[in-house]
Amino acid sequence: MEQRYMFKRGIQTATTVFLAWFKFMETDVIAIIGPQCSPIAHIISYVANELQVPLMSFASDATLSSIQFPFFVRTMPSDLYQMAAVAAVIDYYQWKIVTAIYVDDDYGRNGIAALDDELTARRCKISFKIGFRSNAKKSDLLNLLVTVSNMESRVIILHTGSEPGLKLLSLANGLNMMGNGYVWIATDWLSAYLDANSSVSAETINGMQGVLTVRPHTPKSKVKSNLVSKWSSLSKKYNHSDLRTSAYGFYVYDSVWTVARALDAFFDDGGRISFTNDSRLRDETGGTLHLEAMSVFDMGNKLLNKIRNVNFTGVSGQVQFNAQFELIHPAYDIISIIGNGMRTIGFWSNYTRLLSTVLPEDLYSKPPNTSLANQQLYDVIWPGETAQRPRGWAFPSNAKELKIGVPNRFSFKDFVSKDNATGSMKGYCIDVFTQALALLPYPVTYRFIPFGNGTENPHYSQLVQMVADNDFDAAIGDIVITMSRTKAVDFTQPFIESGLVILSPIKKHITNSWAFLQPFTLGMWCVTGLSFLVVGVVIWILEHRINNDFRGSPRQQIITIVWFSFSTLFFAHRENTMSTLGRGVLLIWLFVVLIIQSSYTASLTSILTVQQLDTSIRGLDDLKNSDYPIGFQVGSFVEEYMIKELNISQSRLKALGSPEEYAENLKLGPKKGGVMAIVDERPYVELFLSTYCKIAVAGSDFTSGGWGFAFPRDSPLQIDLSTAILTLSENGELQRIHDKWLKTGDCSTDNAEFVDSNQLRLESFMGLFLICGAACVLALLIYLGITIRQYLRHEQPGPAISVDAGSSTSKRSLRKFISFADDKQPPPKKKRAMSLSRSSMPTMPMSNRPGADIDVES
Repeated sequence: MEQRYMFKRGIQTATTVFLAWFKFMETDVIAIIGPQCSPIAHIISYVANELQVPLMSFASDATLSSIQFPFFVRTMPSDLYQMAAVAAVIDYYQWKIVTAIYVDDDYGRNGIAALDDELTARRCKISFKIGFRSNAKKSDLLNLLVTVSNMESRVIILHTGSEPGLKLLSLANGLNMMGNGYVWIATDWLSAYLDANSSVSAETINGMQGVLTVRPHTPKSKVKSNLVSKWSSLSKKYNHSDLRTSAYGFYVYDSVWTVARALDAFFDDGGRISFTNDSRLRDETGGTLHLEAMSVFDMGNKLLNKIRNVNFTGVSGQVQFNAQFELIHPAYDIISIIGNGMRTIGFWSNYTRLLSTVLPEDLYSKPPNTSLANQQLYDVIWPGETAQRPRGWAFPSNAKELKIGVPNRFSFKDFVSKDNATGSMKGYCIDVFTQALALLPYPVTYRFIPFGNGTENPHYSQLVQMVADNDFDAAIGDIVITMSRTKAVDFTQPFIESGLVILSPIKKHITNSWAFLQPFTLGMWCVTGLSFLVVGVVIWILEHRINNDFRGSPRQQIITIVWFSFSTLFFAHRENTMSTLGRGVLLIWLFVVLIIQSSYTASLTSILTVQQLDTSIRGLDDLKNSDYPIGFQVGSFVEEYMIKELNISQSRLKALGSPEEYAENLKLGPKKGGVMAIVDERPYVELFLSTYCKIAVAGSDFTSGGWGFAFPRDSPLQIDLSTAILTLSENGELQRIHDKWLKTGDCSTDNAEFVDSNQLRLESFMGLFLICGAACVLALLIYLGITIRQYLRHEQPGPAISVDAGSSTSKRSLRKFISFADDKQPPPKKKRAMSLSRSSMPTMPMSNRPGADIDVES
């Protein structure tokens, strides 16, 4: 193979050596293996593209792609996948902000840019990133680490080369930045260094205890073991036993075999090696580069296609390229530095894009499971020799003072207000915040900044937006958590429940003489009365032929129907039911009557004993359907909610600024320039009702929510304060603060009872009426079928008759059936009794027999 083809690798060192690449390119070249250095790979890719020579590179820079450079072939995983693995680790441990240190070249900048994209997709971010020159001095690196130590994040991503990376870790250890609270994640440079060097000093390895790193995953195989064994033998033979191979070595080995296999396929397919000079290549400056000597490989595209179609199992795993001409199934080992070596704590695979303790090659034969619940890593010993997961951030000693916006309220000052005497902020919300802050394991420097002029309540949506715009570092107070606000900021755990309720005047007694009609709505009264009559008619139909109680003159039968129907209301009906169908219908109807009677009694009792609203507004539906003015608190989100969510016209809304205005407007009512009802949040309403006794809540809460403190997106302080608020709730301190500021009196207790509409609506009983109606219809259908069957039997024994043609025949038949149905049907008797009665009774005249009025033609 070596006699037929010439392979030329570039030397990847300093800029002066870079010129050697062009010296090599002056000869006829059909393929290039290398380089690993990303800056050099960028430039060589341009040359390879012009000369149509496939470039087999190990450079992991994500910006190098076959789209820009068609002859560029990456033979190891891109940094896109490496940074996805790093971001998955960060997200797995629930760290939201990280600091990135990188070497300031194409490799470093592009790698951190790829990491930033992956973190953003997981709602994490790089809060601070800092680069350095590859030849930076020790003093520069020290200043860099001091700057990093003053940052908020304690999760540090190190994306450099091995030499500056080891130097940074050593300096960080000297600055106590490898202790408790810190997290260091190095990219694959660290694993490559440790894999390739067996004689790492104890001082070096001790200085990186607890550091996490990643390594391109190469499956275990016999081919791989044989190569490692041969490499070890060669290293000992040439007195370099401390040098071992790493994952990069495996990819280089497979790259050579990829070109070799592609060339075999190239020649087998009739390919030939020929070159053409390009007149555009010339050195006009007269330098040492002889560009005119470079030649274009005529069949470079054909060799490139053979390379892309290669498919074999190498020492690095399956060597096969996907549609984007990247190696399939990129995966990484997640490694922890512990003791004298490395320990694999899990794997990341692009197949599932999740962390797992299962080998990636074992996942490829199964459908990808992308559920985050399946993520798992083994336990880690973190810097400082602790097994507890670091929080990942802290307030540095020189942290800036937090500017916290606080609403300067005009009304309901028990919640939050400014003390004019001292200029400080006080109230229920302030006490909750300071008590929660006292539970944090670190000091927080802050300053309250009043928001609003104090002459009227400020607009809270503006306050929240100022947090989102970073004008404030946080906002505390009686800030309700709404969906629109959560899109701009993060809120803590709610520290008090809050829902919208309706306030309306009440009166103690009812003076209406028609109060007994109030338990039912008009529709309910009508349907109930109609049901009584319908059931009476149905029972009459079922009992008329066999029951003497339901027979008589038409006037008597009508009176019987009405009397029987309404007497069932008191279960006082004296008529007996003889038919099975009638008894079934009556049984169901009495059950319905029982339910209606009990409900009416309970509702009337409530109406006569409970305080009633002195308004037609009895709930949310009445509020929306009426045309009365509605009050709301100045600065509240209630105005926007009623306009957008309830579709209430803005012309009906009236802004009220104080509890006194609440009471005055409710007292005046809509006819005198006031309002019919007020919509406000429950905490304000409860405080208001502790003073004003002639007001009550109409209906129940029609929204649910709570108050929280607002912080910028992904603020770690929000998470810790939420935990602190839960602690205050569990130990009873939150209730103590509530009782201190918001203790309600007897007046509030009297009015705290929710007064709602006590009228019973038809919808509540629709099921009962439907069941009863269905029973009546079914009974009538069965009765009709039985009656028709009896009628047909009655007509069969008669002599043959002839009937008139046309409509007169139908009318005559109908009259016959009606007459038959109206006649009394004798109750069944025993045969013996029937025969005796027939022998003793005189013969019935023809005119008195059933059906005597039927015309029969002889």
